[in-house]
Amino acid sequence: MPEGPKAGELVKLAPFQKQFVKGALGEGINVAVLSIGRGNAKTALSAGIALGAVMGVWDDQPRREVVIAARTRDQGRIAFDFCVGFMRSLSEDEQALFKVRSSPRLEIEYLGGDGGHVIRVLAADGKSALGGAPTLVLMDERGHWEADKGNNLEHALLSGIGKRGGRALIISTSAADDTHPFSVWIDQEQEGVYRQEHRPAPGLPVDDLESLRVANPGAAAGIGSSLEWLQAQARRAIARGGSTLTSFRLYNRNERVSGESRELLIEADEWLACEASEVPARQGQVVIGIDLGGSASMSGAAFYWPETGRLECLGTFPARPSLLDRGQNDGVSGRYVEMQDRGELTVLGDATVPVAPWLVEVLRHVEGQTIAAITADRYKQAELGEAIDKAGIRAPIVWRGMGFRDGGEDCERFRRAAFDGKVKTVPSLLLRSAFADAVCLRDPANNLKLAKARSTGRIDAAAATVLAVAEGARMTGRTAKAAGGFLWV
Repeated sequence: MPEGPKAGELVKLAPFQKQFVKGALGEGINVAVLSIGRGNAKTALSAGIALGAVMGVWDDQPRREVVIAARTRDQGRIAFDFCVGFMRSLSEDEQALFKVRSSPRLEIEYLGGDGGHVIRVLAADGKSALGGAPTLVLMDERGHWEADKGNNLEHALLSGIGKRGGRALIISTSAADDTHPFSVWIDQEQEGVYRQEHRPAPGLPVDDLESLRVANPGAAAGIGSSLEWLQAQARRAIARGGSTLTSFRLYNRNERVSGESRELLIEADEWLACEASEVPARQGQVVIGIDLGGSASMSGAAFYWPETGRLECLGTFPARPSLLDRGQNDGVSGRYVEMQDRGELTVLGDATVPVAPWLVEVLRHVEGQTIAAITADRYKQAELGEAIDKAGIRAPIVWRGMGFRDGGEDCERFRRAAFDGKVKTVPSLLLRSAFADAVCLRDPANNLKLAKARSTGRIDAAAATVLAVAEGARMTGRTAKAAGGFLWV
């Protein structure tokens, strides 16, 4: 090891590192992607692979060219210094075959064999990589490159490795959202691409020990930060909140959250305070919140009793594709199947959820209860109104917008009710997942609007809950009109 508490000791790979090396260097693989929390030696591991590549251990092509690509030159220097450190641990005869240059660019030349082999560092400027033909590319912290320059560099490098049958290692902590190219690499299964992601399930408490272990598998092997330190930092982040909490989620928990102008509608720990093993009874009138989805989206219905604060929620998907396939596509594995087993998620229809039959099922859930109002997004007023008439539903309808005007009021009313202990529900995996993906956008006037944190996130249950709880809060806030008064004649 060239540096750190174990400097001078022999390198011993942890199980997750062996898994990545075998996968990255496997037959038929040309791109290997690794997503893991900060401090788990992903750069050092990749630098070791890069040094072996330039020495011909993994590839015996003549004039081998290894490119270390990073957002900035200083970021690239981290991997470069690891290469130099590993090189200096070799025998003196082997070290004599290397030449290290720091100007005009960071380069390591290897003179062994037929000579002419080189490791060089490139910053995220795609034009500097055009015309190259690397045999190995290391893209360090790809999830945090600047959008345009980073994409240009990636395209240039990947087109270059095709000339000589090279490989690319793409490593990073999670990007801020699912639309980022690094997230696409992780999420989409492609031929010739090896993917390894260490990301905990969304919606868990920040200091949850098991999820910290998932994002930081190196901690158990003595690599990077210890689990005790991570848990202590998690509690500090919870206490400080804001950008500190967001940064910890992004870098140390390897979650896909944005640290820029977006905030969670409600933090995971705040929502967990709304869950109870015993909830109030169904008493008084019920408000039903409706969020109608399309073919790919979930349709959600929330049931809120303002008198007692009881909340129930149901989600529905069409039958095609299956819940297991949807979970794979949405990056949540078998969570939808688990929700169905818990009775929180149902399947109705084929490619789309039929609106009128679905509304009938929604009302059947509260059969015998007095419905105070059904509240829904006015964006689908025509479609939902036709279905309400077709299903023969007779109840007051409240149409709300999901933009900054109505949405801002509804989000704030929901938050206030949750913080005041006026929302109580049984533990719900459906709602935990929805609120983990529900973020707020703010306009210049500081008004809120509900949005998704991930492109494949399903926040329909959260949107329906916000509509129902906000309308329930307005109902309880209205005072009865006093009798009498002035009479104008």
